[in-house]
Amino acid sequence: MGRRKMQITQEAIVIRERSIGEDDRLLTLLCRQEGVITAYARGAQKMKSTLGPSCGLLAYSTFQLFHSRERYIVDRADTINLFFGLRQDIEKLALASYLAEVACVTAPSGQDSEAFLRLLLNCLHFLEKGAFAPVFIKPVFELRCLAMSGFMPDLVACCGCGCYEAEKMYLAVNDGTLWCGECVSGPEAKYMALTPGVLAAMRHVIYSELPKLFSFRLSDEGIRYLGRVCEAYFLAQMGQGFQTLDFYHSLSGMEAWAAANLPDRAKEILTKGGEDI
Repeated sequence: MGRRKMQITQEAIVIRERSIGEDDRLLTLLCRQEGVITAYARGAQKMKSTLGPSCGLLAYSTFQLFHSRERYIVDRADTINLFFGLRQDIEKLALASYLAEVACVTAPSGQDSEAFLRLLLNCLHFLEKGAFAPVFIKPVFELRCLAMSGFMPDLVACCGCGCYEAEKMYLAVNDGTLWCGECVSGPEAKYMALTPGVLAAMRHVIYSELPKLFSFRLSDEGIRYLGRVCEAYFLAQMGQGFQTLDFYHSLSGMEAWAAANLPDRAKEILTKGGEDI
């Protein structure tokens, strides 16, 4: 008796790809209903393959998949959006690749991932069209993905005294707890100071509805510091570095910063103190 195959149709975006031999590709897809799955695209690297464009990194397509014994095989793919504009700007493409990797490690498998897919598609659209600066999109995406995947920081109030705001507030990047200047204790290196504006922005990102996600404003300096805080917290929770992030930093005028942090950035972040801005 032959193996039973089930055909399903999924809207999905390619968040990772690698070559298998000379002709095939192994895709990691972020699907609307099935979350993160792995699928084989046979012949996708052939010159005349109809799958080629729809199976490239960041391609958003409607996939017809055969599912058999925990394996997905791409039967057909119809392109919805290739985000071609991102491929014309190396810095935007580098950040888009990093966002895809963030989605890959935070979105669930085998369950509805509508929220993750919408967030990634919206951020790629904003990045492609220049609606928001890359330095603004990156921390919002990192923090929101963490919040949706079970790593939401506790930013309601100080864990010690319960105060909502104080002259000085600190985030413990190892566990996402919030502390005021009176209650903070232990090694100062594990905390990052939060200005009132940055704290308000982080609260907005994790608690607001998706359509209002980018509806806040910070100074340029505040946005840069928000980026530092969100990246430090993200890396601490993931416990690993990301080559796509290193490459993005190398293109965004931060070569020295990236070089200093490449060996073990997550560990460095946990032993590096924040500063007031």
